[in-house]
Amino acid sequence: MRRRLRVVPGRAPAAILGVCAVAILLALVLGMPVTVAARVSVVVVVALVVATLVDFLRSTRAWRAASPQLARGLPAAFALGVRKQIQLELQLEGDETWVCEVHDAADVTLAAEGLPLSLAVTGGGRVTATYAVVPTRRGTMTFAAADVRVRSRWGLCELLEQVGERETRRVYPDFAQVARYAWLAGDRRLQEIGIKTYQQRGQGTDFKQLSEYRVGDSVRHIDWRATQRLGKPIVRHFQDERDQCVRLLIDCGRRMRADDRQEARGRAHFDHVLNAVMLLTYVALRQGDAVGAMTFGTPPGQARSFEPAKGVGTLNALMGQLYDVQPTLTHADYVAAAQELLRQQRKRALIVIITNFRDEASTELGYALRLLRSRHLVLLASLRERIVSEMASQPLAGEEAAIEVASAHLYEQSTRDAFKRLPEPSW
Repeated sequence: MRRRLRVVPGRAPAAILGVCAVAILLALVLGMPVTVAARVSVVVVVALVVATLVDFLRSTRAWRAASPQLARGLPAAFALGVRKQIQLELQLEGDETWVCEVHDAADVTLAAEGLPLSLAVTGGGRVTATYAVVPTRRGTMTFAAADVRVRSRWGLCELLEQVGERETRRVYPDFAQVARYAWLAGDRRLQEIGIKTYQQRGQGTDFKQLSEYRVGDSVRHIDWRATQRLGKPIVRHFQDERDQCVRLLIDCGRRMRADDRQEARGRAHFDHVLNAVMLLTYVALRQGDAVGAMTFGTPPGQARSFEPAKGVGTLNALMGQLYDVQPTLTHADYVAAAQELLRQQRKRALIVIITNFRDEASTELGYALRLLRSRHLVLLASLRERIVSEMASQPLAGEEAAIEVASAHLYEQSTRDAFKRLPEPSW
């Protein structure tokens, strides 16, 4: 894509005018008549304007004949907070050499380093340069046509043009945590992240096999028909269910907008929520379970729903649905979300509610939990705000610090009390 050329004065005309002004001033001091000095000034200005116009027309014609082409080397997708190199390739035709500056029109949500790029391109060739970007926000980002500032043939002006095509890419949550978990799981180092597994014979609900009775086996699991047929005690052994369903209920309401980032490239609370969603999804899929998700606390018609599915492609498909979800200013209605989930999820499942719990929401959330527990197993997870812990642990250096410490402890205590008021599960 290319727009009409624009032009700005170069540095040479300013330098020429400055030198001429100094020379005329000295001439006036030495006794040159004012009328002569005025005529000389007019001649210099007119000559400079004519020369600049000729330079502009000649350079414009030559630049058009060079047929500039700009191509970007972009990755298929970006990850939040992960530095990526962007490659720009500028190609020109003809036999003239052009000196220019390229400023790529990267999305405003990208922190760019290394722009603008100073290039010298010989006609009939191409030149490649790179710069780095760090995504600071999830979602879809746009690379518009790059701004190119070209020095004219005589250096009297600079041409401003946009070269290149408009391109879009997606910014996903950082998959590094999931990749680290996969490495730990592959090398049997799950205990490093606190996950322990235990083998319990005879537990679970899915039938596994028949075997001879051994001391410690439950008498309730004796298969009497097999015992009578073989003439010795035979027991049934069971295993954990392999066809479970996990449904993630993600709060996107105004309480999830809390953000205690201290640096521009930090991650907001909701970004950590999506990281947790990815890790939970990965763990459940490795166990053979089906995983689905549903958002609530969004304006009408903007909720996302992902039906439970299995397989290696489920994680990518789920992130394709949630990668651009952002917390809103809408009130999160727990009861309405519970009713909608009960309508969608008929089969018993593990429901994981991810929210930012507040004391004033305990009554509403308690009713929603009772609704969900009438059919499902429910797990409630609430965000922990780092800034509150930092305020509570700060030294008592003065009155303001003492008030902040007391307020932080009071806030944490009220949150713990609100959790205790929630209805206890029956399992």
